[in-house]
This record gives sequence, C-alpha cells and structure tokens, in this order.
Amino acid sequence: MTRAANWDLYVMEYARSKNQPWVDLISGMYKEGVMDLPFSFILAQQGKRNLLIDTGFMQESEPTGFSRKFGIPTWISPLRLLAEMNLRADDITDIVLTHAHFDHMGSIAEFAHAHIYIQKSELLCWYEMFALPKRFAHLTMIVDPDNIRAALDASFQHRVTLVDGDKDNLLPGVHVRLGSGHTIGQQFVVIETAAGRRVISGDCVYSRRQFTGHNNDGVYAPLNNAVGSVWEQLKTIDRMNDELGGDLDKLVILHDIERWKGHPVVKEVEGMRIVKLG
Repeated sequence: MTRAANWDLYVMEYARSKNQPWVDLISGMYKEGVMDLPFSFILAQQGKRNLLIDTGFMQESEPTGFSRKFGIPTWISPLRLLAEMNLRADDITDIVLTHAHFDHMGSIAEFAHAHIYIQKSELLCWYEMFALPKRFAHLTMIVDPDNIRAALDASFQHRVTLVDGDKDNLLPGVHVRLGSGHTIGQQFVVIETAAGRRVISGDCVYSRRQFTGHNNDGVYAPLNNAVGSVWEQLKTIDRMNDELGGDLDKLVILHDIERWKGHPVVKEVEGMRIVKLG
C-alpha cells in the first residue's frame, strides 16, 4: 500500500478587521458583541510542491475598494508573507480555492504559474449571479468581479481544474469535500500531515461553537452570511464532523479569533502571525 504524502502546513495571517459583530457571521450570537476578526490562508509544502489553500487579497488604493468596504484596516501583502518563507509568487505550484469571496481568492492574479482547483459549481454560479438583474446584487456583494476575470484568464491558459464534488487525492494527500451553504460550491480541504489529517474550514465555519452548539448541547449553529440554505450549511457541518471524527483539534478555522492557539508561531510580521500546524 502506498504511503500518503504528508504536508507541512502553515497558517498565514495577513489581515484583520475591527469591531466585527459576531451576529453578522453566526446565527444566534446577537449577545456576543464584537471582535477583531483575523483573515488567513494556508501554505502547504511537500517535496517540490508549494500549495496555497486560498490566497488572501491585494489591498486596493481606492477608498471604495473591497477591504475598506468591509472594514479591514490592517493588512500585509500575502506576497510579503510568502517572502518571509523564502518563496516568490512563481514558486507557488498549486492553489486550492475554498470559495470565490474576495478575501479568499483576491490574489490569484499574482500567481501566474500556479494551477488552480475550484469547484465547478462555485465558479460557474458566480457567472450566473453576476448576469442577473441589478436587484439581485446582494448575492455578489462579497465577490470581486476582477477575481472572476482572473480565473477566466487562467482557464484560457489551461491552469484551472473544475472539481465536481468530492475528490480524494486531488493532489497526493490533499482531498476536497463539497461544502455548500456559505456559497453554492464552497469546498473544505482535508490534508495529510505527519500528525494526522487536518480539516481546513474555508468559511464553512467561523467558530467551534457551530459544532458544539450555543449551549454546549451539540445543536449545530448556521451562518448568518450565506447565499446557500441553512439546510445545506448544517449538512456541511455534519460532513466536516464526520471527517474530524468529532475531534475539533483537527479543525483549522481560517478566521480563528484565538489565532491558532497552541500551535507554534514561526514568525510575526507587524503583528500578523505565521503559525505552523503540528
């Protein structure tokens, strides 16, 4: 039996919002007040492969840009963080996108040689949503059209794989699972490491409380910022729970307000952390 490829994983924290209301993110958290929400992507390394799970975004100069629109005042270029790991943009071989929101795929144009993996239903649904009359604009408010154009350009260069549902060994030791709810075709990522499997959340969840319940009663808590149904969200949380085997220590939340507590900080750049997942 062939041994699974093990990956070294790093959380790359690149931005932070201020005074983000919890209830804007998760249903039932109207009494929880506000917090400063971290934004991150994952660098995974194995052999000659440098894989990003999501990419972060590039900061715009215009005051009307996406990061200003959503109150994200603190930011470091994802490219600068990668340089701290002795990597250039051209060194990135692969990108797995959990979904198409601007903070998760906003830098794809910077990685001109990387192969991109995204769910077919995720990419194609945004083409359809942008084509709807303007009265439907709420659906696309967190998606930057320039990112969709960049994905289309990469498609013309044969650098995009449209994944259709669950896929084991998308790359050796990297598995994806369709996780609809937050967006139509979001996926979460299961990746093999020397310490066992890790489940990368995308935005399927923002907090462990979505698994444990608000009253520690095990009743799943859905998101409040989603274009998919609550039914799909809760089924996704249950599928993630199956992958975790109920062990939330295997879960990696990209917007973790505890900033990946218990894992060693490799570097800190202007307050942003690079954290190794052991």
